[in-house]
Amino acid sequence: METRFDLAIESEVAMVRAVTDRLEEAMQLHGFSSEEILDTQLAVEEAITNVIVHGYGRPGETILISSRIRSDRAEVCITDTAPRFDPLSVADPDIGEGIDDRELGGLGVFLIRRVMDEVSHRYEEGKNVLVLTKVKKS
Repeated sequence: METRFDLAIESEVAMVRAVTDRLEEAMQLHGFSSEEILDTQLAVEEAITNVIVHGYGRPGETILISSRIRSDRAEVCITDTAPRFDPLSVADPDIGEGIDDRELGGLGVFLIRRVMDEVSHRYEEGKNVLVLTKVKKS
């Protein structure tokens, strides 16, 4: 069995909740643990927020979310037409440094890579396509 959903949301932070709520429902249906669901929600929220704040920088643009949830994995594809940006090219921050010594930014992408099992990015036909995958452990 597979659960799919596709959403087109406006580039406003308030819209992110609709995506994470749908994701939670679908992942619960397929028996993912609370931790796996929360990790996936965190990564998706961070990725979409990055597109809104850093990619578009304004409301009124569209972000496409395509999700495919199966009994063994959850895959979320986030597509936008913001300027080309590969989040995987961002170096991990030095988390050993004190907060006052560290440059601002970079923690969101770091968290996404830490909590998801697979993260990929491609740029095709003028669109950033970020794919986040969580593999079910139990």
